[in-house]
Amino acid sequence: MSKEKSHIHSLDFKTLDFKTLDFKTKNMEDKFSDDQIGRARVQDSPELVAYYKELETLGAGALWTVANDIEPWEPRSSSVPMLWKYDDLRELVLKSSELVTPEQAGRRVVYLVNDKRKDVSAAVGWLYTGIQVTRPGESTSAHRHRASALRFIMEGDKGYTVVDGNKIMLEVNDFVITPNSTWHEHGVEESGKTCIWQDGLDIPLVNALEANDYAVYDGKQPLVNPLNYSPIVYGCAGLIPADKTWDKPYSPLFKYSWKNVYPSLLETQKVTEVNPFDGIFMQYSNPLTGGHVMQTMGAAMQLLPAGFKGKAHKHTGSVVYQCAKGKGFSIINGKRFDWKERDIFCVPSWAWHEHHNLSETEDACLFQFNDLPVIESLGLFQSRELEENNGHQQLQ
Repeated sequence: MSKEKSHIHSLDFKTLDFKTLDFKTKNMEDKFSDDQIGRARVQDSPELVAYYKELETLGAGALWTVANDIEPWEPRSSSVPMLWKYDDLRELVLKSSELVTPEQAGRRVVYLVNDKRKDVSAAVGWLYTGIQVTRPGESTSAHRHRASALRFIMEGDKGYTVVDGNKIMLEVNDFVITPNSTWHEHGVEESGKTCIWQDGLDIPLVNALEANDYAVYDGKQPLVNPLNYSPIVYGCAGLIPADKTWDKPYSPLFKYSWKNVYPSLLETQKVTEVNPFDGIFMQYSNPLTGGHVMQTMGAAMQLLPAGFKGKAHKHTGSVVYQCAKGKGFSIINGKRFDWKERDIFCVPSWAWHEHHNLSETEDACLFQFNDLPVIESLGLFQSRELEENNGHQQLQ
């Protein structure tokens, strides 16, 4: 993730007279004040109030009454940072498997909702997340939707997914995608153990764009490739098949195996300078393009070395994290959130955040998914680094 350092350049007293210096200082003080030319500063009057009411009857309004609110000085999120403790949720997730079947529920999921985004069922920004449980011998009906989806496997054994006729076995900490409009279904083999995984979807975004849909497959999908075809063919040591044509706008690799990801992080750590904000940060990518795995959601894994004390930065784009290994805490907009393995937390767009590993001997790993493909493709990405206090936030 690129960083742009934003700061006010120091003033050169040798070349500036005090009149100029006073002017620049005033500008800095008034930078975010709406009481300046270029911002809406109209005062109400009886005539204007009557005028506004007349416009309202026609389904219209005066821009200057809302301009300062809809055009903020800096990016502004309506979401708040939140932490969902797995220890608190796990028993309730398992209890759902006693109360309803996958066929009754469609998908048996406990969803996680932001205190400020309940109206759109979002965990942060325009991203949805939930925790799904499937028992041995259970499976869901095949279905598809315009929203893209992803999974991060939390526990269990012999779980599987079928994506467009490709059956893939799942292991703990594997990352799985089910892209926009692909037929998909999930289950656990009879000989397996109850599986729990985190779902991530862009449902709130697609609904906001009024573009979502849903369909149910008639019966079970026919398998079109051998078991684990996608991760075997497209997930091997940088090799891709030379005689295959892939014309989809998403990754042909549907599963990114933890058994490959974690060793890659460790090897990269040996030859790479640790990023002061994110530790060892690696993005899940489309092996054919090197870009994001899907058009609307990206994902990454970051390793925080033992004793890592990350510096703070902020950027546009919303992020949902899950601790895949270890324990630590994150400071988000001045508030500390302690996390350990399987805990989930979110960082809203343009929120200051820094990550710390609490262990002095073991590394910690954070999985994340985000809306950066949308932010970047629309030219909306920007970031700032905190310069005060050696780059660390003051706790509120």
